[in-house]
Amino acid sequence: MTALQAPYVTHADLALCRAMIREGSKTFYTSSKLFPRRIRDASRALYAFCRVADDAVDQTDDIEAALRDLKDRLDAIERHEPHPHAADRVYADLAYRYAIPRTLPDALIDGFVWDASGQRCRSESDLIAYAVRVAGAVGAMMAIIMEARSPEAIARATDLGIAMQLTNIARDVGEDARMNRLYLPETWMREAGLDPDEFVKTPKHSPQLVIVIKRLLALADHFYDRALPGIALLPRRCRPAIHAARLLYREIGRQVERNAYDSITQRAVVSKSRKFALLGEALLLSAAPQSDALADPADEARFVVDAVIAAPIPKPYPVGFDEKAEWVTNLFLRLDGKKS
Repeated sequence: MTALQAPYVTHADLALCRAMIREGSKTFYTSSKLFPRRIRDASRALYAFCRVADDAVDQTDDIEAALRDLKDRLDAIERHEPHPHAADRVYADLAYRYAIPRTLPDALIDGFVWDASGQRCRSESDLIAYAVRVAGAVGAMMAIIMEARSPEAIARATDLGIAMQLTNIARDVGEDARMNRLYLPETWMREAGLDPDEFVKTPKHSPQLVIVIKRLLALADHFYDRALPGIALLPRRCRPAIHAARLLYREIGRQVERNAYDSITQRAVVSKSRKFALLGEALLLSAAPQSDALADPADEARFVVDAVIAAPIPKPYPVGFDEKAEWVTNLFLRLDGKKS
């Protein structure tokens, strides 16, 4: 039994979702192997929809037309009449099954428009607001899929999404600048002695840039720390995958540090051996007690928490014996790379 059972969802749709995440996000694909099958299928379906929506906005010169099309596709999904695209069909099933509020995919699309339009972050608050949209909203949707809908769980899931996005920004500073994109807060850059416009024209590694990237990674670590206690609010069998995602993405930041904060001429990559070690650490952390998760959400993320609180609560999804047995017997085979 998979998470996706709507009559319009096909096995080919699921296979496409799996291929998209495997190619598009090796880090998340690795951590998703630790999910029980139902959540693994659902997480990959969510990733596929997010990826397709991103490409729809990013790969066109007519952003307004792309935005209208995406809004129309979401309207169709709300009517349970998804357009004939695999990503739309699988997301329609997720949205219905788990009562995902429309605010969350709308926020995600707003973030994609931010990307495509070249909008910059003037301040730290702008940076966090951007990260909430392109990643925090996805974290909230993941928590919903794992049936963790409390305000505390959603706030912590949003924190983890923010942290991951800040790590991505730190890793991709040079790549983004060469695409005429800049996500580092302009106030930070000026305080460090960098002119944002000149930097985008000629991105160079420098002591001034090191100051900014260090500050960015420190902010990411702040959100990784905030996210940690929220993992204990998830179902027990989902915790290893989320611990793994948190550790693997955070390790990208550590690799940026080992690269002397040079994100212009180098791209931080976590080795396979290190990934394997972190997966083991994730399993150990999953059995450890956690502190409470009662911190308020970031101000920029409060609308996400409010949207989930206001949404209807779906009936619990039945988990059968076969799924439980499959997860236990295949866990270590997946870790060892013998079963995907």
